[in-house]
Amino acid sequence: MKTLIALFLAGFASLALASGSSTVDPSSVEHYNYGSKLDIAKVISLSSIPDVCEVVPAQMIYEDSHGQRHTLEYQVMGDGCSNH
Repeated sequence: MKTLIALFLAGFASLALASGSSTVDPSSVEHYNYGSKLDIAKVISLSSIPDVCEVVPAQMIYEDSHGQRHTLEYQVMGDGCSNH
């Protein structure tokens, strides 16, 4: 099921708009937990995924259906794993 969540969040990457770099107040970051109810109307940006073979934190900035911006931190598998 966690794989489905990761795929769900990754799916939003294709809809993301580049917004340039911005600083985020660490106290305003929401942490995703399995079963969290998300209201994502528009993805603003996604952090880059490092080239490592381990689980790493990633962030997504999005707007909800009321136009409020949120920063969500979640766990993803790094891009450094391969099956050669």
